[in-house]
Amino acid sequence: MQPGHAAAAMETASGPQEKYQLITRNLQEVLGEDKLMAILKEREVKIYWGTATTGKPHVAYFVPMSKIADFLKAGCEVTILFADLHAYLDNMKAPWELLELRTRYYEHVIKAMLESIGVPLEKLKFIRGTDYQLSKEYTLDVYRLSSVVTQHDAKKAGAEVVKQVEHPLLSGLLYPGLQALDEEYLKVDAQFGGVDQRKIFTFAEKDSKIDLLDRKEDVKKKLKKAFCEPGNIENNGVLSFIKHVLFPLKSEFVILREEKWGGNKTYTAYETLEKDFAEQVVHPGDLKNSVEVALNKLLDPIREKFNSPELKKLTNAAYPNPSKAKPAEKGTKNSEPETIVPSRLDIRVGKVVSVEKHPDADSLYVEKIDVGEPEPRTVVSGLVQFVPKEQLQDRLVVLLCNLKPQKMRGVESQGMVLCASSVGEPRQVEPLDPPAECCAGERVYVEGYEDGEPDDELKPKKKVFEKLQADFRISEDCIAQWKERNFLTKLGSISCKSLKGGSIS
Repeated sequence: MQPGHAAAAMETASGPQEKYQLITRNLQEVLGEDKLMAILKEREVKIYWGTATTGKPHVAYFVPMSKIADFLKAGCEVTILFADLHAYLDNMKAPWELLELRTRYYEHVIKAMLESIGVPLEKLKFIRGTDYQLSKEYTLDVYRLSSVVTQHDAKKAGAEVVKQVEHPLLSGLLYPGLQALDEEYLKVDAQFGGVDQRKIFTFAEKDSKIDLLDRKEDVKKKLKKAFCEPGNIENNGVLSFIKHVLFPLKSEFVILREEKWGGNKTYTAYETLEKDFAEQVVHPGDLKNSVEVALNKLLDPIREKFNSPELKKLTNAAYPNPSKAKPAEKGTKNSEPETIVPSRLDIRVGKVVSVEKHPDADSLYVEKIDVGEPEPRTVVSGLVQFVPKEQLQDRLVVLLCNLKPQKMRGVESQGMVLCASSVGEPRQVEPLDPPAECCAGERVYVEGYEDGEPDDELKPKKKVFEKLQADFRISEDCIAQWKERNFLTKLGSISCKSLKGGSIS
């Protein structure tokens, strides 16, 4: 089963036909419909949904939660599988020592989400993969499966669920086989999931990174940064979030605005809202403000539940912040040095809106660069001798956004354009290239470090960027990398035109 738009209504169903409609509504695809109806005529259906316990569940998890609500209202027995072993096998995205803590965190937060949208939990149960996947019987079945499944088929089956890297680990080939056995070992009739969920999650993971426990002021700040260009309905994370999360939960969405701009307006069809936004009847600022209010109503009961000392302790233990080491006591050395990881960098795709020569420096450009914020950033760069002005105008670049702003010959620079540089003389410099289809404001991250939270502002004395930059390189395929891990956007790798083997600055 694969989700389309989860429905909002929380009605219960009695007969087999009503239950069937509730189970299957708004799904993108249903396999085995006849078998499903036959089971419903005899007994309740048993369904499972699995999630790998890696990064913290975010606001887009309301998408599967609202569909799970449909299953529970239809009388289904629902099992949520915490795929902790899968999480470890998926390129070791979850440290082994944190798996148990993270499964406990997931259980508490998912219960809080379902309670937030008014769902009864009597027929819901949670199971960890390691509860049965390490047993003798399961292990023997894995070996039997490995004797009949080819490497080609295993890789193909895992292409959409396992992180694809240049040199894949053997564990990635085991992953799909384990998932194939889960349905048998959980004694269920059907499983719910789908590749399209990964696309729906884009807004929360890559653009806004709104956590379920974020404070209201953090939600406001993150929504402010989210890409939402006037009239642009393509790759618009805010609209996508309304479509796939907020609208299905309530069957309507209210745009909140002052009377002088038309007053509040209630939309009962998402398509009408999208049309009004495309025609610029709805302003991005009003759209974001309305999402902020609606989202906080969902998050308030979750925040309240996790305000207890016990759950605060669990949250901090399951997801320790690597960028915040404890300060050393006076006269002692800190035994836990600050962790320097690339996720601390706020790197985004930018579009150069204008380029002018610096009024007081012949070697500097002053550029206005759109990074998905209400106003373009002013950036000063030393590219005059390397890139003609006309080649910078309107092009996409890669911008480091959380450096401390500093004045360069009297003009404050609010970011750094990242460029490839040749190793030898004469020196050559090329701005890095995002995929051509990217939009201004899209996040750039290092492979394997997409779940971290960037620092609000990099402190110059700590030299976080400088320490990471020492391992920035251009590969032989002209791909930007950190320690041989690619710089990525959701649409592909960051590259340069010709300076293979070069550095990045």
